[in-house]
Amino acid sequence: MAEGLIPDEPGGDPVPPSRARRVIVAVLALLVVAALVVPRLPGLVPSTDRPIAAGASSTGSATILASQPASIDPAAHGDAASAAIVAQLFETLTAFDADLTLQPALAESWTVEEGGRRVVFQLRDGLQFSDGTPLAASDVVRSWRRLVTPGSLSPLASLLADVKGVPEILAGTAADPTAIGVTADGDRRVVVDLVRPSADFPAVASSPPLAVVPASMAERDVPLAAQDFVGSGGYRVTGVSGDKLELTANDRYWAGSPPIKHITVVTDLAGSSPVEAFEDGKLDVAPIGELDARWIAYDKDLGPTLREVPSLTLEYYAFDTTKPPFDDPRVRRAFAMAVDWRRIAALDEAGSSVPATGMVPLGIPGRPDGDYLPPFDPEGAKRLLAEAGIDPKTLPPVEFITSGGGHDDAVVADLREHLGVRVDYATMDFGDYTERLDREAPAIWSIIWVADYPSPNDFLGVLLGSGSTANEGRWHSQAFDDAIAEAGSTTDAAAAAAAYGKALSAVRDEAPAMPVTYGTAWSLTRPGLLGATPNGMGILRYAGLAWADGG
Repeated sequence: MAEGLIPDEPGGDPVPPSRARRVIVAVLALLVVAALVVPRLPGLVPSTDRPIAAGASSTGSATILASQPASIDPAAHGDAASAAIVAQLFETLTAFDADLTLQPALAESWTVEEGGRRVVFQLRDGLQFSDGTPLAASDVVRSWRRLVTPGSLSPLASLLADVKGVPEILAGTAADPTAIGVTADGDRRVVVDLVRPSADFPAVASSPPLAVVPASMAERDVPLAAQDFVGSGGYRVTGVSGDKLELTANDRYWAGSPPIKHITVVTDLAGSSPVEAFEDGKLDVAPIGELDARWIAYDKDLGPTLREVPSLTLEYYAFDTTKPPFDDPRVRRAFAMAVDWRRIAALDEAGSSVPATGMVPLGIPGRPDGDYLPPFDPEGAKRLLAEAGIDPKTLPPVEFITSGGGHDDAVVADLREHLGVRVDYATMDFGDYTERLDREAPAIWSIIWVADYPSPNDFLGVLLGSGSTANEGRWHSQAFDDAIAEAGSTTDAAAAAAAYGKALSAVRDEAPAMPVTYGTAWSLTRPGLLGATPNGMGILRYAGLAWADGG
């Protein structure tokens, strides 16, 4: 997951569980950063006679701008803003570093057995929670079962969709989370049995929803509070206020007590801009918007502090494939071919995004090469509508609802101009929009997805696989599902990429979703602060931060 500053939203989801909250909050979490930045017109820079202040931190501390988490419960959260904090408080079995290399975390090693249908994690010896109680394989099992407890399914329960017994729970035909294929073999071995080969399951285990929690977190939606906090991550919550979270290093962390002993997470700047707060020495790490990044790149003082942050994000539009007219792939493809997606993407400000060529963003390891967008062909689109028996003049207005995407007007204009269809376009308040997607997706809608883990499958199988909790349009394609299964069954990178290419081709040909842009993000980082690079999912591992001078 990857995000920035977002509106406060409840962390828990009603029954049925939200399949959209993780997606939609993930959208705003990256984009709302820009909304909180005081806009600067191009060419206007801060006064050169106002030097940047020294760091916000005293010895052994740092101050970081982030978003107020909706929940600190790994199983309850569905947004990346929460994930960015959860990742500091609760540890996973594996973790990705800033170079997107999978590293051991609570698990010191793992093996893939039985042709990819079993993964065995070996936990480190002597693991403890922050209160000193032992952390064992049974804690991993209990933590993961919480995601698939009927009646309170995690918004990201589909991360475990390849585990035996989980598909039945997601489909509502089973109700016993203790029967899923995650078991403890002694105190240090976690055995995961899968319904199909899944070579990337060790990567899935790095996702914050699969972090390990203590037995005291039996209930869902644990409130954010410092009192009696127990975690497994690099930091403990030791203070909470309206605009700050105070985190203290966990001396029992598996990797040793983090070098920076105290971190203040600022969640509200009270109207000030991140750039100004950074200049004034109030922040050591500050996410900023693209407008500011453009001029800061040329500023002699701030320029050296500017970082382009890896951002594995995808903005796309999609259809409800269960109802007419979009239950017909010819109609979906016609609508897709009537919109000039490349032109729309090019309308974005330079540096704010990258035009998409498929559902998998640039930078994802194993991403297939090639262009998987349908051609822009209005005449061909009209022929497809005619072939499907659709007369644009008699077609009822097409419902098109979003939470206010920047490309919406251009999409509506192209559909009206090139197909002659009537479009009933509307926007909804963020919270209402997520609830609407929970109940019933509009005929056309849009979201931005941020990687849970850096694999093509997180943008393909997780988003569009049959029965996935994140498949809002409820598309089903056997050819697509078979390609995803083929990719998961091999450890050969070239073979996996070829299989994912087949999946992308199925998406292009049946058009359940249309990718538009891949995201970019920016931040300011205090000179001398080492390790301040997020991992592409928007997670900066605070435990890896250190001051160059040892302060």
